[in-house]
Amino acid sequence: MSFKTPHTFSKTLCKSELWIHDLMKNLGWGDEQKTVIALKSVLHALRDHLPLQETVDLGSQLPMLLRGLYYEGWKPSQKLRHERHLDQFLMRVQAVFERDPNILAEEVVDAVLCLLNEHVTHGEIKDIISVLPEEVRSYWPFKSIIYDTKNTNHVFRD
Repeated sequence: MSFKTPHTFSKTLCKSELWIHDLMKNLGWGDEQKTVIALKSVLHALRDHLPLQETVDLGSQLPMLLRGLYYEGWKPSQKLRHERHLDQFLMRVQAVFERDPNILAEEVVDAVLCLLNEHVTHGEIKDIISVLPEEVRSYWPFKSIIYDTKNTNHVFRD
């Protein structure tokens, strides 16, 4: 008996692999497992700063497989994190890589935020940024996006 992967699973697997490979490229890494850990750490730090509706709105734009990673361990009834300072946000990501001093949280966060800029709608990115603490908000590499209103596509500057 052969097993055929349902189309839905094949589709999300392809999309998830695309996101992971894009992030690997952004980071200059060749390790998929480490890249998934990086993605998860930033998504969780971000998720825990967002109000319920924004958390769900962002989750709805992730490929199904990555959506599971995003929601893993989430408790909607838990209070939002009140880390107001960028260094606290970065320390949360850095803690995941405490055994690898060559990985810098700043680079990981920047790469994941650029990935979100590439794959999440402009409107959702604006909504997310608007509810983040000021220091975290100002760190988002949003400035590099130009929105092409004719084609409703993201255009990125070099």
